[in-house]
Amino acid sequence: MSSKKVAGKKSVVKSAASKKATGKKILRHIRYALKNPMTYAYICIIIILAIATVMVFKSETQTESGIQTFFDSVWFTLVTVIAGYFDYCVKSVPGRLSALILLILGMLLLSVITGKIASTFMDMQIKKDKGLKKLKSMKGHFLLCGWRPGFDKILDSVLNSNPDITPDMIVLVNDAPDGQIEQLRSKLRFKELNYISGDFTDENVLHRAEIDNAIRALVISDRSKNYSDLEVDSRTVLAVLTMESLNPDLYIAAELMDSKFERHLQMAHCDEIILTTDYEHSLLATASSGMGYSNVIRALIGEDASSGIIIEDIPESFIGKTYADFKQSLKKKGVLIGLLLNTGNFHQRRKDALREAQKNPDVKKIVDDLKKVKLLKSNEPVLVPSPDFVIQKNTKAIFVY
Repeated sequence: MSSKKVAGKKSVVKSAASKKATGKKILRHIRYALKNPMTYAYICIIIILAIATVMVFKSETQTESGIQTFFDSVWFTLVTVIAGYFDYCVKSVPGRLSALILLILGMLLLSVITGKIASTFMDMQIKKDKGLKKLKSMKGHFLLCGWRPGFDKILDSVLNSNPDITPDMIVLVNDAPDGQIEQLRSKLRFKELNYISGDFTDENVLHRAEIDNAIRALVISDRSKNYSDLEVDSRTVLAVLTMESLNPDLYIAAELMDSKFERHLQMAHCDEIILTTDYEHSLLATASSGMGYSNVIRALIGEDASSGIIIEDIPESFIGKTYADFKQSLKKKGVLIGLLLNTGNFHQRRKDALREAQKNPDVKKIVDDLKKVKLLKSNEPVLVPSPDFVIQKNTKAIFVY
C-alpha cells in the first residue's frame, strides 16, 4: 500500500475521531444545561415574552395605540423589558395586562443582570485581594517569597535599600496567616503591593506571579506555618531550584538558617546566600571584644541606600586594566575598598558560555578554560586587592560613603 493511501486513511480516521469528540462535547454541554435549574427559568421567560408579545399584537391592532404590525409589538416588548417604559400607549385590557407583565419581568431581569455583574466584579476584587488571581502585564518585577513576623520591617528595608524599586514592582508570594496581607496593605506605603497567595515552592504559584518576566527574587526563611528550621531551609532550597528551572535569567538571593544547606544552594545556582544565624553569631562575637565593632557594622550595612557600603558599576574602559589605574581615576568622595567579582547572574552566563564553546570542536582549550570558571564564586568580594590586580568583566567596585 502506498504512503499516500496510508496517510489518507490516517487523515480520515483522525477526522472521524475529531467529529466524534466534538459530538460528545456537545452532548455533555446539553446534559449539563438540562440539569441546571436556570435553563428552565430562561425557557419560561422566553415563553412569557412570546405570549405577551402575541397578546399585545392581537389586542392592540384594533385600537388607536399605534401598534399596527407584529414588528411594532416586538419593538414594544423590547423597549418595555429593557428600558422600562412604554413606547406605545396600549388601550385594551389584555394589552395593558401584558404590558404590566413585561414591565415587571424587565425589572426582575435588570435586577438579576445588575446583581450578576456586581457579583462578578466583587469576586474578581476579592480574588485579587486574597492573591488568588494570576498577575497580568508584569515585567521586570521583584519577587519576595516567604513570610515571618516583622515582615513589614523587611519590606521597609527592601524599599529603602533599592530606590529603583517601587511598591507596585514588588510581588509577595507566601502563605501568610489570614489578615496579615490586608493589614500590611492598609499602610499607605504598601498599598500598591502585588500579592500571590500560595506555596512559593509550587511551580503553578510561581507562574501566577509571572516569574518568567521577573528580574530578581529574594527568598526569606518562611515562618508562615509551624515549620522546623530543617523544613524552612529545605523549602528555601526547593524554591531556588524551582525558580532556576523556570527562569534561568532570574537573579536569586536566599536566606538560610543553617550553613550546612549552603552547598545545596550553590549547586542550585543561587546568586546570593544570606546565612542569618552565622551573621548573628559573628556580630555577637565581635561585640564581645568591647571595641565597638557592632556599631561600625551597623553603620556600614544601614538601610540608607546613599551611605555605608555601596556597590557601583565600573566603566567599560577599565575592563582589562589594573586596580591601581581605576583607583587613580576616581574623583569621588567615597573610599574604594575593593572589588566584587562575578556579579549578576553569573551561573547562567557561565552555562551559556560553556554551551556556545562546546558547539565548536576546534576550541577545546576555550572549553577547558571555561570549566575552570566553575571554581569561581558568584559575587565574590576582594577587599584591598593588589595594585596590579586586573579587572575582569562583570566586576563592580565596593565603596564606603
